[in-house]
Amino acid sequence: MSKITNDRVPPGQTLTEGFPVLHYGTVPYYNDMSKWDFKLFGLVEEDATISHKEFMALPRQEFNNDIHCVTTWSKLDNVWEGIAVSEVMKRVKLKPEAKYVMLHAEHGWSTNLPLEDFLRETSFFGIRHNGQLLTPEHGYPVRMVVPHLYFWKSAKWIRGIEFMEKDKPGFWERNGYHMYGDPFKEQRYDFD
Repeated sequence: MSKITNDRVPPGQTLTEGFPVLHYGTVPYYNDMSKWDFKLFGLVEEDATISHKEFMALPRQEFNNDIHCVTTWSKLDNVWEGIAVSEVMKRVKLKPEAKYVMLHAEHGWSTNLPLEDFLRETSFFGIRHNGQLLTPEHGYPVRMVVPHLYFWKSAKWIRGIEFMEKDKPGFWERNGYHMYGDPFKEQRYDFD
């Protein structure tokens, strides 16, 4: 890895050509995808559940981005195949008081986002990375990708989105990570 400073690399980051695997706890493996589903709930007119088959049939597109991990690595020029947030949002109608989301993942993992960050055109549900299906260690079958924030906000093994009126911390935020996580402001940890 090499230290580089340019407008694409946030302060304190080191470039990598690899794709490091970082997580806490066990990696979920799936034997029967008919038991996998994706839930949209909270401040919506009606909760929605999307089966694995339905989710994988949603229109896909290519996304290109840089990713930045709170542990100081950055990987530039990632090519993803994924599903735009707007495609999934066609399944629900938000109530006007919805201002935040909680991303819920396997094993009780969660992370929070302002609704406007979740809805950005650059945010998506990743299925493939650089031409390869995601591995279990990288979030198979689906991971959230929110490239403008530190990569912990791109929850692996995502299973649902909760729409909320008020912000609240997810797993990593309850354990000392910043509530927002802007890499260009080095919002790594919450020391307040």
